[in-house]
Amino acid sequence: MMNGSTGQRTGGRGRFRAAAAALCLLAGALTATAVGGSPATALTPPVAITADDLSTWQTNGIVWALAAGDGVVYAGGTFSTLRPPKAAAGTNEQPAVNFAAFDAATGAPTDCSLSFTISSGTATVRSLALSPDGETLYAGGQFGAVNGVGVSNFAAIDTATCTVRNNFKIAVSATVRGLAVTSDTVYLAGDFNTVGGQTRNKFAAVSTAGASLLPFTANADEVARAIEVTPDGQKVLLGGDFFRINGTTTHALAVVDATTGQLTKTYPGFIHNNSTVQDITTDATGFYTANEGTGGGVFDGRIALNLSDFQQRWRDTCLGATQAVAVHSGVLYSGSHAHDCSSMGAFPDQPRKHLLAQSVDDPKLLPWFPDTNDGIGEPVGPRVMTQTGKGGRHYLWVGGEFTTVNSAPQQGLTRFADGPDTGAPWVPNVSLSTLNPGKIEVNWQTSFDTDDGELTYRIYKDNAATPIHTTTGYSVFWNRPQLSWTDTDVVPGQTYSYRITASDGTNTSAKSPAQSATVATTTEAYPARVKADGATLYWRYDEGTSTFAHDSSGNLNNGFLRNAPAYRQTPAAVAGPSTAIGFNGTNQYAYSNRQHPQPTRFSVETWIKTTTTQGGKIIGFGNLNQQNSTRHDKHVYMRNDGRLTFGVHSGAARTIATTAAYNDGQWHHVVATQGTSGMALYVDGQLRASNILYSGNENYPGYWRVGGDNLASWPNRPTSNFFAGQIDETAVYPTALTASQVSAHYALRNG
Repeated sequence: MMNGSTGQRTGGRGRFRAAAAALCLLAGALTATAVGGSPATALTPPVAITADDLSTWQTNGIVWALAAGDGVVYAGGTFSTLRPPKAAAGTNEQPAVNFAAFDAATGAPTDCSLSFTISSGTATVRSLALSPDGETLYAGGQFGAVNGVGVSNFAAIDTATCTVRNNFKIAVSATVRGLAVTSDTVYLAGDFNTVGGQTRNKFAAVSTAGASLLPFTANADEVARAIEVTPDGQKVLLGGDFFRINGTTTHALAVVDATTGQLTKTYPGFIHNNSTVQDITTDATGFYTANEGTGGGVFDGRIALNLSDFQQRWRDTCLGATQAVAVHSGVLYSGSHAHDCSSMGAFPDQPRKHLLAQSVDDPKLLPWFPDTNDGIGEPVGPRVMTQTGKGGRHYLWVGGEFTTVNSAPQQGLTRFADGPDTGAPWVPNVSLSTLNPGKIEVNWQTSFDTDDGELTYRIYKDNAATPIHTTTGYSVFWNRPQLSWTDTDVVPGQTYSYRITASDGTNTSAKSPAQSATVATTTEAYPARVKADGATLYWRYDEGTSTFAHDSSGNLNNGFLRNAPAYRQTPAAVAGPSTAIGFNGTNQYAYSNRQHPQPTRFSVETWIKTTTTQGGKIIGFGNLNQQNSTRHDKHVYMRNDGRLTFGVHSGAARTIATTAAYNDGQWHHVVATQGTSGMALYVDGQLRASNILYSGNENYPGYWRVGGDNLASWPNRPTSNFFAGQIDETAVYPTALTASQVSAHYALRNG
């Protein structure tokens, strides 16, 4: 039941529950610099819970249910012991049979100990809910006794004495998965078909006084998983696997009258037939669903709906089933295993993220990214959330299958609070560039902070104690754009060093390692021509050990370097102080931070040096960045015999290839273009292959990748997807370079 004055719930299966004081993505490229911007503040509003996990006792199994009140958190699930924070599995354990109670503020167990058991099979507690007055804890699941007192999958616990209420018993024929409580009614959801010997398919209601079965009838044809009462107490929200309620078509979600169970709102075709509702929570104006799908093209995200008309406010379409949702201070927190939010303009398919936050008014992801692993069981990570207050703090508890939290061992339970924020942003990655006399360009990759998007950056010159420049920038883990500042207070031929810090307003990173550069005395000819010819991405690979490939084109189109390639390789491809980068041909590559729309006309340019006989992709366009792409073309790759192939997908794979091999251990200049005149491939300033027939390529958004990506199904596919060798001076253009431009670039290799 939700508290009408706060919009927060006092009990339920796997959602935020509070009985105490009353728990974004920027699509596309992000703003690069905000000179003179206001300093960042932790946390980034509207997020009001930090991502810093607090010391919490652990279980040795899965936590399926949580409820909280009066500063106590109750946990139920499938486990047999508890152990202290940081204790390894099997050490310092104490018995706890499928149930435990904890101090919300310390994370330590209380003296309330109950044992939920069954005579055969595996006992489990799947739902917990507190009465509005906090005096009774209701438990549902699959169990036949609590501390030896016989019950039937459903029990009431007196919270003051931590004992079973003998005056509240009713037989439920199968597992209870969801509970919602008002002052006079307990609503049940689950697998059952009879309650108290009478037919009730999957949903039922009993009185809080004596557990008498009530007339409420909302019979479902498939498993019920979630149930919640609207703030006014007039309606009940139903969620699960079902396709019919009381014989009427409505899949996975329905609204019924709180007294009779008669349908108020149905949702035929609203949720994919292979998707279900796992959880429901409410606030003062809306209700929110957690959804899980099976198979391709299903719905796994979250839906926000208005309580005023029960219509959709928004939905997100991230893939990776959502198990729990909860609202605090206008933010919807969720537990899932989201792995692909590209349809939302966020991260493409990649390793799973398990905890997310969104505004109740907007599905864009907010900068709140604590994380767990998948853990044991199914496994999917988090399964349940609850919240409560104690000692002036507000706490968010999370339970589930996970065995790590924020990359550290922690099983079954974790918790977060509304402060203090103790986590500092990552140390910035810095790269310097001096292409023209009288200037040093200070470039850096924006940092990442798990609960702050807007960060403040301070640049320190030559070990000065006071920053020479301060700016702000927004970043999230999948989009860490380049920021840049040009120092003109320098003398040609002199050397200067720079360090940068990142701050969330409360916590400040260490200073970055000092980077030094000697101011150019003349303009470098090769970079100047690349920029003059319109490069929109230009990576020179002058960074030290970091994940940052800074963009020298002026478009802040930086790259990520994956799996620690060999930095600062010399001699480089062109004359001057710049360096090259080396890739191992196994798993190292670079990709553009920014996702790009399909380039209908383009040129890719780079230098290569290799002796490999395994081939590999040199540069290309792909739809993924953390793994091999599933859509991939606009690429140049080397065959096992050292010949170069340029390919696009235009109805089918279309390729042109050189007749000569270029795996001779020498630097070679490679340019591939596509425009209205078709495809062209140049090596060392000369046209080596062309085809005027194909001026189109496959239409999908993607990332420029250098050093490796999928080559499945392409002609003369080499042994390796990844290129073993050195690469330098990579550039991408929005036009097809002319033969004279290509020749001019090659001619400038010696300065």
